[in-house]
Amino acid sequence: MTDSELAVALLTLGCARNDVDSEELAGRLAAGGFRVVDDPEDADTVVVNTCGFVDAAKKDSIDTLLQAADLKDPAGGAHVKAVVAVGCLAERYGSELADSLPEADAVLGFDDYGDIAERLRSIVAGERPHPHTPRDRRKLLPISPAERDALPAVEERKRLSDAPWAPLKLASGCDRRCTFCAIPAFRGSFVSRRPSDVLTEAAWLARQGAREVFLVSENSTSYGKDLGDIRLLETLLPELAAVEGIDRVRVSYLQPAETRPGLVQAIATTPGVAPYFDLSFQHASNAVLRRMRRFGDPDSFLGLLEQVRSYAPEAGVRSNVIVGFPGETEDDLQTLCDFLVAARLDVTGVFGYSDEDGTEAASFDGKLDDDEIAARVRHVTDLVDGLTSDRAEERIGSTVEVLVEEHDDDGLPVGRAAHQGPEVDGTTRLTRADGVGVGDLVEAVVVGSDGVDLVAEATGGHR
Repeated sequence: MTDSELAVALLTLGCARNDVDSEELAGRLAAGGFRVVDDPEDADTVVVNTCGFVDAAKKDSIDTLLQAADLKDPAGGAHVKAVVAVGCLAERYGSELADSLPEADAVLGFDDYGDIAERLRSIVAGERPHPHTPRDRRKLLPISPAERDALPAVEERKRLSDAPWAPLKLASGCDRRCTFCAIPAFRGSFVSRRPSDVLTEAAWLARQGAREVFLVSENSTSYGKDLGDIRLLETLLPELAAVEGIDRVRVSYLQPAETRPGLVQAIATTPGVAPYFDLSFQHASNAVLRRMRRFGDPDSFLGLLEQVRSYAPEAGVRSNVIVGFPGETEDDLQTLCDFLVAARLDVTGVFGYSDEDGTEAASFDGKLDDDEIAARVRHVTDLVDGLTSDRAEERIGSTVEVLVEEHDDDGLPVGRAAHQGPEVDGTTRLTRADGVGVGDLVEAVVVGSDGVDLVAEATGGHR
């Protein structure tokens, strides 16, 4: 069998950061002689880029690996020879995952990515590499950000989607020590990419058809601190917006305690940058936040939102909250609910607390039982559903610019306004097609809402 005959399919679970990783893996594999295919049944090997964030994501990753392994059954007519696990779950559990999931032919860690083509070639040939032993990746870099090297430039990336938007990695890792989060241990310490590399990749994405770039990292507010300039994102944003072919730049994952006034102003007022604030509040009770090793309270959070809306009254704001954290009292829960009412967020993800391996919170006392956590999640979710529907209704009559991503079953264009992030923040459906195609930007007036989704009527042409 020659290298050109080897086909690989990549299945991606989890967040937009994993989407970038998969496209980088696809680029390396294509450069290494593999043919990248969409359908796993057409592949010689299936690579599953797993998520290891929470229990539900872990289960989805394992289920996907098992489904891919079923394709190795000759009776099914497929010719898949190997199924390989990569990504956060593989990095986090390594040999433990390999022992518990013999259906996977290999479990590879992040250190295998640079030589992924050769690794897969040997696995397809029948070799079974020893899975790595997980380690705390924060210890692989100097503690001082000033002593760290920037992430290397991406030499290969192959788009696995034809969507008119694309994630663009701003940094990797996290230096914060939130007591509930295991991500820093397997993603490592925070490392920024050089601005020149980010700009070069943005220009490449534009040539591939992306009109919006979605800046992703574990903590975008830390960007540049290890390069000697904590305000580097403020200067990078207008440069990204000026890249030919890029019409919208969106920033993800802002840590409220680090969201400085200059960054708020840059995101809210820079032409070509979406006035969109993905603020990770996690809770509003100061007592709970301190146990999470985070900072803030309702007054400081509402002050930040007031600052945002003073620059951009129609700015989009989304967040996530954790309910049922160890020691959370009914008063703490009420503080969170009162904050959510006052905050007028566009989207809020509600998660029930669960212990994560290796986290400090897993050893805390004051644990709530599962039934109580589930009841609190239902309570907050019901509240949020009403609040976000009300917020969407407030947007009726406002003018939005919609990036069209698809057409629905009735042939009507569906996309996202500037306040709606990819995949999780709702959509805007236009009332008429009028020759609008995927990738077009259409100015429209909002005429209706359905939950967090909007209905809008085009007011002119499109570009």
